[in-house]
Amino acid sequence: MISVDEARERILAALAPTGPETVGLAQAWNRVLARPVTARLTQPPADVSAMDGYAVRAADAVEGAVLRLAGAAPAGQPFTGAVGPGEAVRIFTGGFVPQGADAILLQEDATASEAGIRVNETVTLGRHIRRRGLDFAEGAELLPAGRRLTARDIGLAAAGNHPWLAVHRRPRIGILATGDEIALPGERIPEGGIVSSNAHALAALVASAGGEASVLPIARDDAAEIAALAGSGGYDLLVTTGGASVGEHDLIQKALGQDGFVLDFWKIAMRPGKPLIWGRLGAVPVLGLPGNPVSALVCAVVFLLPALARLQGLADTATPMLRARAGVALPENDKRADHLRAELKRDADGNWIATPAGRQDSSMLAVLARADGLVLRAPFAPGLAAGEMVEVIPLAALGV
Repeated sequence: MISVDEARERILAALAPTGPETVGLAQAWNRVLARPVTARLTQPPADVSAMDGYAVRAADAVEGAVLRLAGAAPAGQPFTGAVGPGEAVRIFTGGFVPQGADAILLQEDATASEAGIRVNETVTLGRHIRRRGLDFAEGAELLPAGRRLTARDIGLAAAGNHPWLAVHRRPRIGILATGDEIALPGERIPEGGIVSSNAHALAALVASAGGEASVLPIARDDAAEIAALAGSGGYDLLVTTGGASVGEHDLIQKALGQDGFVLDFWKIAMRPGKPLIWGRLGAVPVLGLPGNPVSALVCAVVFLLPALARLQGLADTATPMLRARAGVALPENDKRADHLRAELKRDADGNWIATPAGRQDSSMLAVLARADGLVLRAPFAPGLAAGEMVEVIPLAALGV
């Protein structure tokens, strides 16, 4: 068996980001930039007013002074003249500051009359003026390659005058569930069989992480059928569930081996999820997950999500972690890295408290569904008293 860290490193080393494609801003949310975004203009393009009021010369705008109204400068309609001594120009937020003006007199600090604009409070030089280039200058890098785009990022790209963005193509992930005993939800369940949940859970996880999932028909325990379905699409990654162990009907390696499958590693020192396969079927990487639903999903969190991050060109493929206090005492661990399904709550001081479920069987999907995180226990970790610190993978942060 190899360690979780080594397995993750070997998986990521075998993957490369998908190629770029160009999409409009409306389709760019949650996509990963393939090329940096640089500003195509300067923002703001000139000195502009940050408030509604009057563009004035600070030297003239002292309390009690009355200024002559020389014109107006609403946003989008710059004043073409210059502000001279004793003059003011009506201005609105976003309006270009006229030549000669060096401050903004707030409208609530002024009184307009036929006699002119009375200054009720002395202004400060440069007050309420946003200088040209305050936000960014033409040619500046706004967003780096390898960044997953948020709504804020898309707004910034739009402000930089980019209607289109180069993003990595969404990775295409084939999902193949295997086993004579499984049936799709709503179908007739064979005698001694179970409902298949893995493929649907994995498809949802892939979609939440930015990939495109194709759920293949269930492959029965037949090497030829498994091989035919596995080779049926041009995927960036093929994910199988079930058939990864050493039983008589665990056929993944045997079935794919007929078509030239090359095994990199098999078996991870982790719980749940020991029987995990990583290899390559021609040009397509293959991740073989265990059949137990909890094992499959925990392994997907630990290995599939980083793989999807790498395929999308994300700069950071690390799994998010948080520190919490153990809600109960934890026993000494054995040789396998443990991933305990746990509830997360905050105490009165705002500290996270992680309390593992009382039962951790790898078939108990309801326990995983109620869990907020996975408490990590390293191989041979010593026992911990309640209140000691543990590392936790927060599931909600991963969209799981």
